[in-house]
Amino acid sequence: MKYFVYCRKSTEDEGRQVLSIESQESEATRVLQAFADIEVVEVLKEAYSAQRPGRPVFDRMLDRIEGGEAEGIIAWHPDRLARNSLDAGRIIHLLDQQILKDLKFSTFTFENNSQGKFMLAIMLGYSKYYVDNLSENVKRGNRAKLERGWRPGTAPLGYVNDKDTKTIVKDPVHFALVKRIYELMLSGSYAPRQIALMSRDEWGFRTPKRKRIGGKPLAMSTIYKMLSNPFYAGVLVWKEQTYPGKHEPVVTIDEFERVQELLGRPGRPRQKRHQFPFTGMIRCGSCGLMVTAEHKVNRFGSRYVYYHCTNRRIGPRCSEPVVQQLELNRQICAFLEEVQIPESIFSVVKRKVSDLKASHTETAHTRQQSIEQALKGISKELSELTGLRLRNLLSDEDFVTKRRELKQNEIRLQRQLDDPENELFEPISDLLLLRNMAVDWFLNGSPQDKKQILYVTGSNLSLKGKKLNIEARKPFRRLGGNADFFTGLALIDDVRTWIKENPVDARTFSNIIKALAAKAALREKKAA
Repeated sequence: MKYFVYCRKSTEDEGRQVLSIESQESEATRVLQAFADIEVVEVLKEAYSAQRPGRPVFDRMLDRIEGGEAEGIIAWHPDRLARNSLDAGRIIHLLDQQILKDLKFSTFTFENNSQGKFMLAIMLGYSKYYVDNLSENVKRGNRAKLERGWRPGTAPLGYVNDKDTKTIVKDPVHFALVKRIYELMLSGSYAPRQIALMSRDEWGFRTPKRKRIGGKPLAMSTIYKMLSNPFYAGVLVWKEQTYPGKHEPVVTIDEFERVQELLGRPGRPRQKRHQFPFTGMIRCGSCGLMVTAEHKVNRFGSRYVYYHCTNRRIGPRCSEPVVQQLELNRQICAFLEEVQIPESIFSVVKRKVSDLKASHTETAHTRQQSIEQALKGISKELSELTGLRLRNLLSDEDFVTKRRELKQNEIRLQRQLDDPENELFEPISDLLLLRNMAVDWFLNGSPQDKKQILYVTGSNLSLKGKKLNIEARKPFRRLGGNADFFTGLALIDDVRTWIKENPVDARTFSNIIKALAAKAALREKKAA
């Protein structure tokens, strides 16, 4: 009699399979050895769930059986053939019609008679009950988890699943980078494509490795998916239902909505008719909503731009007055003058940075060689320590204590070797240059230049009573008229400390400043 060998697994993870396809084929071979009159037409393999009808390989197999190519099927278990009533009914119908004459299983004995078909129907019905019950249990568990504020399944990029607490926590590597992506988008100065290129080329952003996937740069589709996912605003959306999440959000809901406005729609940034340099950066000092801008034409035909609270919530209208863009420009220039380094101090500071850089260059190579030599020494000591323990020349307690000390020293030296101080001086020079040139670049720059300068130097912008309140962003601080040589040296220390603590921000700001400087140089060249 001719048989098909049918092996199936679902499309779930390999580790969750009852038995792999290779193992099922091996079990089928064991069945074949017990019968001398079996002729195998073909071994059919399929990775498809049997919960619902529509398996291509299975359906073609039954069609071929109806066409007379074979009269029996060999499988590991009845649930490999069907977990739904339609496929189960079709198999039993073919048995009733004597088109399908025999079934052989590794774990179940079948006889083609009324009792055998009755037992087969029970086994297939139980298989259906199992998947239906499992589905209900999973759905119930998901609902319970969502009501507690936690998202079922794999955590999105920037988060990881905590297996101990069954919650979602920040990814220590990727959370800060995802936050930076949102901050760049909120600045209004970067398109998703620019952010994707920056994350790939400047940050070295790679997706986390998960079994056979990950470890690759962010694709454009991933950027848009990330920027459109309300999970990053602390909102869980599951099966068209919304739940409040308990995980730490990347942005607020208002900021997330602002990103959606900037995107226009997923996959395509909205085309803008006008460029307003400060939209998306300023909040209303009274109600906390974002401040927007629009063109206005007065009765004399004069055109001007003014900023005002969006005031889109239900309730009384915000009482904050509108402010002209010219007035905001004046106040921002006043802020930039306060963080500006006087020319006399700037020349001294610039010279000091050059001296530090030259001195560091001379000692960096020697320092690196010394650390590498020390690491080799520790590696040798660890090897010798293991040898002493194997020869019973060292007790377990002494071995563990000494090994812990060596490993701690190894980690300490490795961190010194990877210390970002090797890359400190270029961002230091760029940040000091911005402090010196910010006012000039702001007055002569494009709307995008103005936005970038304000984004780098200021934070927590709020507008109240026509006054723009700006906090100086680290490492900037207001100097006023009391700046002296010692203030300049303190600025260098501030910048160095900040860069060590925020290397990603430092590199981002440095690139922005370089672009601003290149534009300024081009303007000067054209003017000349």
